Amino acid sequence: MTALFTVPALKGGLLALLAAALFGLSTPLVQRLGVGLGPFGTAALLYGGAAFVGALLRRHKEQEARVRRSDAVRLLAMAIFGAVIGPVALAWGLQRTSGASASLMLTLEALFTALLAWRLYGESMGRRVWLAMLLLLAGGVALVLDQGLAGRAQLVGLMVVMLATAAWGVDNTLSRALAERDPGQVVMLKAALGASLTTALAWVNSEPLPSWMAALGLLAVGASGYGLSLRLYLLAQRAFGAARTGSVFAFAPFIGAAFAFMLGDRSAGGLMVLGGLLMLSGVALHLAEDHGHDHIHEPVDHEHAHDHSDGHHSHLHNPQVNGTHSHLHHHEEVQHSHAHVPDLHHRHVH
Repeated sequence: MTALFTVPALKGGLLALLAAALFGLSTPLVQRLGVGLGPFGTAALLYGGAAFVGALLRRHKEQEARVRRSDAVRLLAMAIFGAVIGPVALAWGLQRTSGASASLMLTLEALFTALLAWRLYGESMGRRVWLAMLLLLAGGVALVLDQGLAGRAQLVGLMVVMLATAAWGVDNTLSRALAERDPGQVVMLKAALGASLTTALAWVNSEPLPSWMAALGLLAVGASGYGLSLRLYLLAQRAFGAARTGSVFAFAPFIGAAFAFMLGDRSAGGLMVLGGLLMLSGVALHLAEDHGHDHIHEPVDHEHAHDHSDGHHSHLHNPQVNGTHSHLHHHEEVQHSHAHVPDLHHRHVH
């Protein structure tokens, strides 16, 4: 049985795919609703909606671990990269390039996430994964060539969208360390910080105020495509690891490009189609990775949401607790071999 069909991988893959669908649909909508608005104001509205959803989705402390004071610096960094630089760059770039090409370029977020997860956390990168990354890169080059032929303005817009993917790759890697925390609380705090920073920047830059329709539309898009999507993404990272969650999430650009086509975007040329096919091949190749070996679980005390049916939580309760719950618990050292992904309990270095 390959790692793709292990229970954590299947659960993580489905969560990441749903997150991808919500985010993918949001990109063409941001392009339309953001016409005439500044990038800071657009980002502020998107993450204002995300913060609202995060507040609604917080769980009780007996179900999910709380965010700690020691997480403050990491949360601020996540807000700067993921809720300021990323959405501002995307909003600016979307007004200067086609929605379909911008959506496809967002696939490179998986490339940056995987490389950072490999470099900083030692997540496995076999030959198949490296080939997948090369296909993603080749697809990005094809998109750059396509927009370069369309004109300098289109190319600049696309390159700024690429900057957004790099910023979100950093954000994804930073968020991995908060996978044990309540994802609703993480979304709320990160989004609130990002919305506050971008609102201040919009005011400093005297950006125009949106109409009520545009404001409500962007808040709704932010709630679903950034708030709910991010919560699902964090849950997927918990089950699936940063690199693989990033690869499944890379389906978002294809969903976005298809939605842009449905909305009337007919900018697709031969190079854009080639780039999309290369990127789709890279995503599929990464998801087909098979990873299993003899490994050791070091003794650890930590707190996170868990149940007793996953094979890694054998401690006892009096009375016994059923279902998902959260509390500080201890893991004894265990050595075994099975197919696995870099989830919360398989973060050993290769």
